[in-house]
Amino acid sequence: MNYEEFNAFCRSLPATSHVVQWGGSHVWKVGGKVFAIGGWQKDGQPAFTFKASELNFHILSEEPGFRPAPYLASRGMKWIQQYDAPAESDEQLRYYIKESHRIVASGLTKKKQRELGLVE
Repeated sequence: MNYEEFNAFCRSLPATSHVVQWGGSHVWKVGGKVFAIGGWQKDGQPAFTFKASELNFHILSEEPGFRPAPYLASRGMKWIQQYDAPAESDEQLRYYIKESHRIVASGLTKKKQRELGLVE
């Protein structure tokens, strides 16, 4: 996945907003809360960071091409970075980004979720 594809996918999720910050990273938010980041790879290769469930964090931390996200995981947060993966893993990455969106959105207040049209 490249950054253009990443941005298109994140844009397709409900109630999202995009900002470029933190040294040119593509930061995606739902309800003002970050759920995905495209960037932070020092060698210029695409890297994608997302929030993970406890189980997925532990599984992905051991998988090739994934690592606990720099800066975030070191602060005890369950964030993973995909930094080196073959193109056939794009579908897997879409799943984890969608899950990150769901996790972050579910942490918003019920009022905020209703305002954003995330719940009825």
